[in-house]
Amino acid sequence: MLTSAKKICIKYYKALGTEFILGSYGDCLCLLDYRYRKNREGLDRRLQKGLNTTYSEEDSVVIDETIKQLEAYFKQERTHFDIKLLMVGTEFQKSVWNALLNIAYGKTASYLDLAKSIENKKAVRAVANANGANAISIIIPCHRIIGTNGKLIGYAGGLETKEKLLNLEKS
Repeated sequence: MLTSAKKICIKYYKALGTEFILGSYGDCLCLLDYRYRKNREGLDRRLQKGLNTTYSEEDSVVIDETIKQLEAYFKQERTHFDIKLLMVGTEFQKSVWNALLNIAYGKTASYLDLAKSIENKKAVRAVANANGANAISIIIPCHRIIGTNGKLIGYAGGLETKEKLLNLEKS
């Protein structure tokens, strides 16, 4: 069981013309998200309640390593991350987030594809909601989900950022 004595260490980081908030809990990354996303407060509440703790802006080895790996990713020198993750959510959400980890760098899938991958093709709307609740963007690659028609749809960092990430991975 996780102890309440630990805090979620957070740090802000700018890249791609946007600002991210990163958070670590113990030796795991639990947050890599867009600082100014819609529903920022809801996601923060879920993390803090789920881990029974609060945020504390301080240094973290995990966050420093994540930033190092992100910078390599943005320079197209890294296609895979090896950061220990702590997913905070329901079992269903975690199943969706784990399925996202199976979408390869440079590839995309639809919400229907994602629902099928967790063997629940009727749960497309729930899969979309879980995708939107992902607190570890880029590393858990929710940006790789597009509409069944091939168009870009919904993304916490905005469609412009989603397009930048997909183009980065395609080149």
